[in-house]
Amino acid sequence: MAWPRRNAPSSTFVGDAMLGPPPGGSRGVRHATPWRWSLAAGLLGLLLAVIAFAPASWLARALASASGDRLLITDTRGSVWNGSGVLVLTGGEGSRDASALPGRVRWSMLPKLQDWGLVLQLGAQQDCCINGTLLVGIRPGLGRLQLSVDTRADWLARLPASVLAGLGTPLNTLQPIGTLRLSARELQLEWVEGRWRQLGELQLDLINVSSRVSPVAPLGSYRLQLTGDPGNPGVSTVRLQTLEGALQLTGTGTLNSAGTTRFVLEAGAAPGRQEALDNLLNIIGRRQGARSVFTIG
Repeated sequence: MAWPRRNAPSSTFVGDAMLGPPPGGSRGVRHATPWRWSLAAGLLGLLLAVIAFAPASWLARALASASGDRLLITDTRGSVWNGSGVLVLTGGEGSRDASALPGRVRWSMLPKLQDWGLVLQLGAQQDCCINGTLLVGIRPGLGRLQLSVDTRADWLARLPASVLAGLGTPLNTLQPIGTLRLSARELQLEWVEGRWRQLGELQLDLINVSSRVSPVAPLGSYRLQLTGDPGNPGVSTVRLQTLEGALQLTGTGTLNSAGTTRFVLEAGAAPGRQEALDNLLNIIGRRQGARSVFTIG
């Protein structure tokens, strides 16, 4: 006679003791969720550690890329958040000309919430050149990035004019001597969909400039202005004018979001100084009678 078949018990007896559910039961399923959370927490911690200890060289690479290798940070130390390095001006990719600014630039960067968004406040100091602390606001967004000069001062930095030789021809030949004074007015740079747009104005004054190839000293003082065009996004106008001096310079041009520059510089001599400046005018550009013309783009 066959006995009715019973369902297998959910627990196993050994003597008078009852063991728990066999392997593969519900307890194994409950362990899977905590394991996944632990892995996610570990990856998040690793990501935060990478961000917190990101080396200063990352900031140097970002600056080189944004400037077309014309402004570099070398000999970097520390991190993106608190570091230092040496600023170098160059003629761009492939150029052999380079000029290092004196001393080291030091920076610190702190995140903060402002207007319901994340803002990174960058503060830079350099004993030789920067007026106090240069404050730059960095506002990242979805597919966009905004930079703003938040320092409210008459001027941002003073530099020796000799650093301009690092930008290449014709400045490497002229070897300028004097003082550069950098200032800004409501300056903002916006990067949207791979294109830069300028708002406000950046101004560079060249004060009491001389040249190693000219016996006339000083040659004069000049003002270079880079202004955003509200009616033509992605294009900035460039203007050079003479404030005073024997060497008369005027220039106009544009800089677009692709980094393409078009600029025409005309140089001439003040009345009575033509003979003394004749050799310098030959170096600056192509002679057209008493004037010299230099063209970029």
